Amino acid sequence: MKYLIVGLGNIGDEYADTRHNIGFRIADYIAADQQAAWVDGRYGFTARCRIKNAELVLLKPSTYMNLSGTAVRYWLQKENIPIEQLLVLVDDLALPFGTLRLRGKGSEGGHNGLRNIQDCLCTRNYARLRFGIGAEFVHGAQINYVLGTWTGEEEQALPERLKTAAEIVRSFCLQGVERTMNQYNSRK
Repeated sequence: MKYLIVGLGNIGDEYADTRHNIGFRIADYIAADQQAAWVDGRYGFTARCRIKNAELVLLKPSTYMNLSGTAVRYWLQKENIPIEQLLVLVDDLALPFGTLRLRGKGSEGGHNGLRNIQDCLCTRNYARLRFGIGAEFVHGAQINYVLGTWTGEEEQALPERLKTAAEIVRSFCLQGVERTMNQYNSRK
């Protein structure tokens, strides 16, 4: 079976280490772990790898966060991947730092990247792995926080959280969304 695993983020060096780019970072972790090389293509960078019987097409859209749906729709159609085999990796302000939550469907929760994907696919019924970035900002400073870099303490904790996120992606592809949610969403 073939899966489209989409890490959300913004292209460009100025965004590379920001909280908003955690989707890219998870995708990069998986690609490095599987020794998959990134290729520049239409609407984004892709890397391909296999995990047992699952073929993964990793995607980092080059459309910028707010237009991610264009890239997702294009690659789903190009690769002939059903929406049930789509997983979006995304940052989430509503979750404490490092918390990982898999959902089989849901609202965009105020996230512009998810909103655009929902609009382009005409559905909320696609899986997403939400990575908590916390909400440690004063009123009115949300954009600076989301586009800000990780604290030293957060950066030290990231490798372990990236490893767990990669395990969740693997489980999603091999066991499905329900079993993976049951296994991982109860973890702290």
